[in-house]
Amino acid sequence: MQNKRVIVGLSGGVDSSVAAYLLLKQGYEVIGLFMKNWHDDSVTVSDECPWLEDSNDAMLVAEKLGIPFQTVDLSEQYKERIVDYMFAEYQRGRTPNPDVLCNREIKFDVFLDIALSLGADYVATGHYCQKDTLSTSTTQRLLAGADANKDQSYFLCQLNQAQLAKTLFPIGGLQKSEVRKIAAEQGLVTAEKRDSQGLCFVGKVSLPDFLQQKLAVKKGEIVQVADTHPMYAIAPENSPKGLAEKFVYTAEDGKVVGTHNGAHFFTVGQRKGLAVGGTKEPLFVLATDVQKNIIYVGEGKDHPGLYRAALWIDQADVHWIRPDLKTDQPMRVQTRIRYRQPLAAATLHPTAAGMYLVFDAPQSAIAAGQFAAWYLDDELIGSGVIG
Repeated sequence: MQNKRVIVGLSGGVDSSVAAYLLLKQGYEVIGLFMKNWHDDSVTVSDECPWLEDSNDAMLVAEKLGIPFQTVDLSEQYKERIVDYMFAEYQRGRTPNPDVLCNREIKFDVFLDIALSLGADYVATGHYCQKDTLSTSTTQRLLAGADANKDQSYFLCQLNQAQLAKTLFPIGGLQKSEVRKIAAEQGLVTAEKRDSQGLCFVGKVSLPDFLQQKLAVKKGEIVQVADTHPMYAIAPENSPKGLAEKFVYTAEDGKVVGTHNGAHFFTVGQRKGLAVGGTKEPLFVLATDVQKNIIYVGEGKDHPGLYRAALWIDQADVHWIRPDLKTDQPMRVQTRIRYRQPLAAATLHPTAAGMYLVFDAPQSAIAAGQFAAWYLDDELIGSGVIG
């Protein structure tokens, strides 16, 4: 590895700190780079200023390890590619995933370009995932992390072969407990630091407060739909298209049980923030209509309106990490539609216009704008934006 230069995205957390240490131990020339992603005064993401503390911790880790360190300001790109996109998606009644976008647009695009311009052979992050190269070619494989409870491969579901070829995941084969032990043994200031929460490289954010700074508050009705609604008794046609069709409600399909401040602030499957009492079980959001500004809710996590047997992904939103596995035939895969969700068996049905993903068992709270990722065993091979 001798003389191979690696630039580590030091976030100020324990994972990237140990990643940098392990690379040093393996003989790489290591440089630490901290990404500053926010200083837009027109939108406040938090009363706290976590990036200052994180930047300081990253600098202390670099000093302890004896590696060069600098901060790079990516806030302009972050606002354009992540925050503006988030506002636009929520306004459309969709639910974006900023962490997946941050990896695709910032860490493994803008940050990677900066690293390469500094003469890096690789970039490295503290993600709990692994990669290898097929012995018969230069094809990169993105694999789940060894710690099943911390596996973060889902967040990298939009990466491509060129990005993976230039990336190292030093802690992907470790358990979280092992990472903390190494940090403690090396006297790193981040050893006992809690894992970060909230927006990627920005910090903890109150999403409703955040969104209300750009999206107007608009009073609307909350309509409760009974679990005996006639449409639930109608079996969809036995085809991927029929199974993927969403339930479409009207105000006449239920009773008004409350009001809200804007349908675009809510997402399918949401329970908190409805402020409606008097039900035996909690209410969950079944659907939102941002045009008419109505939220449709159902009682209980087993409400049939929460479940769908399939989803649709437009062709433009289909992404293959392994382009060599792209097919026009049905393919059996394991899937997840959100982080930390257990993998679910499903079948991909490609068409000229896009792809249907049909589950063996119906899935709860499939939200448009989120990412569906599909795996073969422990390899993540593709993903797409849910339509």
